[in-house]
Amino acid sequence: WIAAMQEVEAGRMRLDKPINDYLPPDLAVPAVRGWRPVEVRDVMSHTPGFEDRILDHMFAENPAQILPLAAEIRRLTLKRVFAPGTTPAYSNFGVMLTGEAVSHLEGVSFEDAIERKITAPLGMDRTSFREPYPPRADLPAPMAPTLAAGVSNAYHWSGTDLNVEPFEWIHQAGPAGGASSTANDMAHYMLMILGDGKLGGARIYSPATARAFRTPIRIQVPDGGQVDHGFLQTQLPGGFMGYGHDGDTMWFHSNLVTVPALGLGIFVSTNTDTGQHLTNALPQLIVGHFYAVPQGAPRSGSPALATASAIYAGTYVTNRRPFSGLEKFLFLMVDQSSVDVTPDGYLVTHDGGEAKTWVATGRPGHFQAVDGPETTDFAIRGGQAVRWFPPGETISFDRVGPLYQRSVLLIMVLLASAAAIATLVGPAIRFRRALPASRLQRRLNEAQFLAACAWLIALCAGIVFANSADNMVQLVFAWPGTALVIASSAALSASLLSLGALAVLPFAWIGDEGWGLGRKLRFSATSILFCLLALQLAFWGFLEPWAA
Repeated sequence: WIAAMQEVEAGRMRLDKPINDYLPPDLAVPAVRGWRPVEVRDVMSHTPGFEDRILDHMFAENPAQILPLAAEIRRLTLKRVFAPGTTPAYSNFGVMLTGEAVSHLEGVSFEDAIERKITAPLGMDRTSFREPYPPRADLPAPMAPTLAAGVSNAYHWSGTDLNVEPFEWIHQAGPAGGASSTANDMAHYMLMILGDGKLGGARIYSPATARAFRTPIRIQVPDGGQVDHGFLQTQLPGGFMGYGHDGDTMWFHSNLVTVPALGLGIFVSTNTDTGQHLTNALPQLIVGHFYAVPQGAPRSGSPALATASAIYAGTYVTNRRPFSGLEKFLFLMVDQSSVDVTPDGYLVTHDGGEAKTWVATGRPGHFQAVDGPETTDFAIRGGQAVRWFPPGETISFDRVGPLYQRSVLLIMVLLASAAAIATLVGPAIRFRRALPASRLQRRLNEAQFLAACAWLIALCAGIVFANSADNMVQLVFAWPGTALVIASSAALSASLLSLGALAVLPFAWIGDEGWGLGRKLRFSATSILFCLLALQLAFWGFLEPWAA
């Protein structure tokens, strides 16, 4: 973002112009009828409206799979799902587009542009967006051997040991997270930010740009969680505001926060998959311990909120996610959040396994942490909360009904599985009894029997996939995997058989011969249940084995 604002200072880029104006024609963002073009300020504020995908895209398993930045942008076909400027949803793709725009305007690779305009003037000679891959003609020069020798390993805690993990190749998405650095270099970087773009004799950006990095580029919510021309705000104890950015790969978690009012910069980075809590919490702890006046008793709940729990309580899904295919299904399964209101008037949010408690501030939709500086907001429409803005985030969550609730899907799967088992066991129980059935009813029996088999195959393959899904490396590099494709294909087959049987079912009710009333009701109930599950899975993207 500093490199982009340097282009703005030089007059080569404007925030209110389409990002396409600064990209090669073959990388242009496709137009959507009725929506204006994606502008620079949209990608800078993380409101460009793209869906987000990470599996089989963000990381490469080995150097041979690395693509040049432009080739990766060209390969991705991310849907535009929100009108530009309307919906916060952090976009790595938007960052990649901006990095390519800087490269295109400068006429050099993104890595060269950053070194020439930022790291070299600041003496940050141990900071690089390059990676230690073998030299290739279609890629920028790799990381220097002297730097490569000092690159940290990544570790995973197995419960008994720290295991070294493979290198994460991220060059193809480099602007969105490919930098390596040291504590000393990051100290130079933070001193430059605290110096309003100047360190020693090096001027990286102007005082006006420094003010921009502390001014929201677009107001998303009334308080906090703003994007300041690419920099993120962090609400800190004592009423202080921090400016910087955090970030995560599979194994590394980092956070940079500068606090101009204190002349303070904090940088923390971890090299294990369990380090994110530390990187998020440390700036808050440091400021709270050394600079803030201790808060008194925790804030009290509101009786009025307790009586209005239906306004906020419900299930919410992130807008930073895939919007089609199996990846949509996976994210809907693992990334749902909930909001509850307690009888004593506290609002409790559950996101990513972490619960936070809030109290009403008196302004509709606005809440304060019960024991901290953070705030969170809800958009209210028709007397109901429809969107949640978490604190200090560049994302939003939309409230969903039963169709997209994980608990409802699991109940449907259990009921359909029981019905499928009953469908398969029934003929065995009736093995020596020949029940009357018309020719059509016999064909329907066969179709439902095959559908039941397919549903159970889908269930078993889904369980196999779920048992392996906690292996992040396998999930990212082997996506979608054989088990998930089998589960999806079997569910698609079962859905088509079930829908076909339901379409013909009314004819099986005609006439007095064949099935009795009880048999007709049982068959109809099973068919309807199978079709309801198929409908829900279709909305979740699970019936698209070709769209991983």
